[in-house]
Amino acid sequence: MTAKKLIYVKDKEGYVKGIYPDEMKPEYSIISKEEWEEESGEKYYKETFGRGGKREGAGRKPVNGVVLKFQIRVSEKEKEFLNYARAHNLNYDDLMQG
Repeated sequence: MTAKKLIYVKDKEGYVKGIYPDEMKPEYSIISKEEWEEESGEKYYKETFGRGGKREGAGRKPVNGVVLKFQIRVSEKEKEFLNYARAHNLNYDDLMQG
């Protein structure tokens, strides 16, 4: 079963909408999707609200599954050690054994 594609039309009064090809009437004129987005306000809505609604953090969770972010407070010396260990690929398991 193939999915029907929408076509975007403007009627003689200037209203725009998306319809299926079998709903086409003589008083409609075909327009591009970009023109439909501009005239219908869809482009403004996407730019203003984007995915997930108006509130920050509302909507779907991230695709990669990371939802929580953990933070710990460390001293400057500990931060320097962690940066050094990451830069030099230290194996933490070997350090903990000895």
